Amino acid sequence: MKIATPYYLIDEKKLLRNLQIIQQVRQLSGAKSVLALKCFSTWCVFDLMQKYMDGTTSSSLFEARLGYEKFGKETHAYCVGYSEEDVLAVAQFADKIIFNSVSQLERYCNTAKPAKLGLRVNPQISYSHFDLADPARKNSRLGVTDKKALADHISLLSGLMFHYNCENDDFAAFSSQLDTIADEYGDIIQQLEWVSLGGGYYFTKEGYPVEKFSKKLAEFAKTFGVQLYLEPGESAITGCAELVTSVVDVVHNEMDIAIVDASVEAHMLDLLIYRLSAKMENDNMGDYKYIVAGRSCLAGDVFGTFQFKDQLEVGSEIRFADAAGYTMVKKNWFNGLQMPAIAVRRLNGAIEVVRRFDYLDFMNNLS
Repeated sequence: MKIATPYYLIDEKKLLRNLQIIQQVRQLSGAKSVLALKCFSTWCVFDLMQKYMDGTTSSSLFEARLGYEKFGKETHAYCVGYSEEDVLAVAQFADKIIFNSVSQLERYCNTAKPAKLGLRVNPQISYSHFDLADPARKNSRLGVTDKKALADHISLLSGLMFHYNCENDDFAAFSSQLDTIADEYGDIIQQLEWVSLGGGYYFTKEGYPVEKFSKKLAEFAKTFGVQLYLEPGESAITGCAELVTSVVDVVHNEMDIAIVDASVEAHMLDLLIYRLSAKMENDNMGDYKYIVAGRSCLAGDVFGTFQFKDQLEVGSEIRFADAAGYTMVKKNWFNGLQMPAIAVRRLNGAIEVVRRFDYLDFMNNLS
């Protein structure tokens, strides 16, 4: 099936591989997994994902509503800062409402009923390769640091959320961190019903010790008598999608530069934010070296430098790997560029184009 580029292509077989590991962790540890919609909200594959996960978690009213309407099962609502209107709305469908601060908990605890209430804790430890994504960075606004304040408000709470990781693929680091949380907060945790350990655990990475990870979770839950939750985002969808593009021009400035019909800023924004190169499954496989760049007017709109087996020309197809997490949720209309379609390769191998975007979408995004 020939699809006009650019488009995101989600592969359900690759997605299923991650989901089966999540299912294994659920079975071995007893911990539940709720999908972090801030990373991936493409609901055309939720029918598959909901078979292996327990629900969704959100960072806003709209994400929470999407999870409730399109995923079902448990709906966890969290936001760094709710308005009263947000809380009134989300209380109509959320199972759990998690506040970021004691002041928000105090202000909205009655408004949020009958949902179970939680509070985000900043344990002042973290694992992140980037300060930008470090929840425990200096002057962080994310979560409560005052243990006495937590203890004083325990009667209002049914659970706590600890989110302090970003792409943590180090089991030893995870284990040590969990021990620290047990030591520092165990007296509070044992009075509660549930604890979310947030996301950022890369336990679907090839070679990760899933059984040890699960055992550690199970021991923690048993020690404190709580239901544990994980909030996988990238772990659920890593490696399952591509951004498929075509070369529209090749120019030369000291080296060859291939310009494709997509944009880093508009379609893979996280690469620009964290100053990373895009990935290709067959990178460095040939003798022809090119900078691959987007077609926006931003000078730094560059996907990276890659080696190709064949010379590139107008019409050559270039596929960027690992294009699910923090891509479709961040895509934007910068420069009015053509928005990539969204396609899915289903488990039976059939490719379905589930959404195309046109000028009216661009126009209606503005006013």
